[in-house]
Amino acid sequence: MTKPTFRIQFHNNNKIYELYAHEVSQSHMGGFIEVGEIIFGEHSKLLIDPAEEKLKTEFGNVKRTYVPHFAVIRIDEVEHSGKNRILDNDGASVTVFPGHGSAHSGS
Repeated sequence: MTKPTFRIQFHNNNKIYELYAHEVSQSHMGGFIEVGEIIFGEHSKLLIDPAEEKLKTEFGNVKRTYVPHFAVIRIDEVEHSGKNRILDNDGASVTVFPGHGSAHSGS
């Protein structure tokens, strides 16, 4: 039997994080949702997404992460995992390209 796949969206550092994981449950620590077995690397390895790489760096060695209830936007059980990503608060994808700062125009 295959494991269920969940899409978890939550607020973190003024951004919206969207992660795919196989385990989501009420934590034994009051006020937290427990997320385990975060899914990485099931997509094309030819294209590198900076946002997903940042998430892989942040969560790649994490066995379980605990998200406060108040930060959770929604949790969906889905058929397949998608791309882990970081969104602006308005839901637009955040893509930071190396060498392109937003503080100056670069001319």
